[in-house]
Formats: sequence, C-alpha cells, structure tokens
Amino acid sequence: MKQKNILKGLYAITDPELMGADLVAKAEQAILGGINILQYRNKTMPLKQQEQEALSLSKLCHQHGITFIINDNVELAIKVNADGVHLGQKDTQFQAARKRLGENKIIGVTCNNQIEFALTAQEQGADYVAFGRFYNSKTKPSAPHAEISLLTEARKQITVPIVAIGGITPESAPSLLNEGVDMLAVIQSIFGQTDILNATRQFVEIIDSRKASL
Repeated sequence: MKQKNILKGLYAITDPELMGADLVAKAEQAILGGINILQYRNKTMPLKQQEQEALSLSKLCHQHGITFIINDNVELAIKVNADGVHLGQKDTQFQAARKRLGENKIIGVTCNNQIEFALTAQEQGADYVAFGRFYNSKTKPSAPHAEISLLTEARKQITVPIVAIGGITPESAPSLLNEGVDMLAVIQSIFGQTDILNATRQFVEIIDSRKASL
C-alpha cells in the first residue's frame, strides 16, 4: 500500500550532468546523508541507459527504505518498480498515469507558481504538489519564478503535501520551511557539491531543527 507519511523531508533529484558515470555512488552518498526521497530525472540519455540507471537506483533506494520516483516516464517507473512518478504540466496526463500505475503508486505534480494547478492536481488525486522555482536555478533557469508568499496562500487551500523546488540552498531553506512546506527538493546544492554526504546532512539538520521548533 502507498504510504503518504513518507512524503516529507529532503527530496533529492538526480542530474546527469552533475552525476555522470558516478550516478549510483553519488545517489548513495545522498541516501546515507539522510534524504527521504530520490527522483530519477534524465531526459537526454538513450532509453536503454535510462532503464539501467533507474533499475540500479530503484534497487539502491529500496535497499535503504528510500522512496524512489521517476520523472515523467510512467512506463519506466513500472519497469523498474519505482514507487511513483513526478509529472510536469506538459508531461503525461494525470488520469492516464493513474490508470496505468494504479492507486497504490505515488504521483506528484509540478504546479510552477499557480495555486490553480495545485487545486486541479489535488482534485484529481495527486499525492503531492510542487511549487517553484523560488530562487535562481541552474537546472531549470527559465522555469517560472514563484514568490514565497505563494506558499502562505497554498497552505490555506492545499491539503496534500507541498514540495518547494528551485535553487534552494541551506541559507534559503529555513524561509521555505517556515511557510510549512513538507519537502525541499534539491539538486545543485546536493549533487553539485564536492562532499555530497555532508551537503545532504546539512539540509537534514536544518529540516530536523525546524521540526523540533514546532
């Protein structure tokens, strides 16, 4: 059965340019550092390579009890027994993904800076929604900018877990956590760092300290 209580904490997203051939080893460092969720995102490599990488990550995540999500590709998620998929606004339609995956898989939806997108996703049965980018992002520099004030309003209307994404650093993380987001999605500030293990731990400490103050 799907466990929605796992949708919290630090949500790491892979990047082929940052991780290269060391994808699995670098992902393991993030896992050991304390991430709760790992998303495999690779839209550039041949499908066969994506399958091999995703399968390796799926096995690694499940070995460590980490939730494993595939970006966009529903069929790949099924093939490697991922825990779910993350869909963008221009990706696979939600209803088609749910029908293919079944009710027990997680589906998250990118909502950019639009609460209306999140309300629609929530109504359709999304398990979480993601807002952002909140800061300058090297991964998706042209993504729509979202103001932190959006989260205040979202919290009034959205009942499913909320993810914040986009250029998040240890310095900016507390501002987002103070708005009540459930997950911080991070790429560059984890996988772009020389010491992935300690970079991850730094985020986890910030998240844990926020929980302790509630």
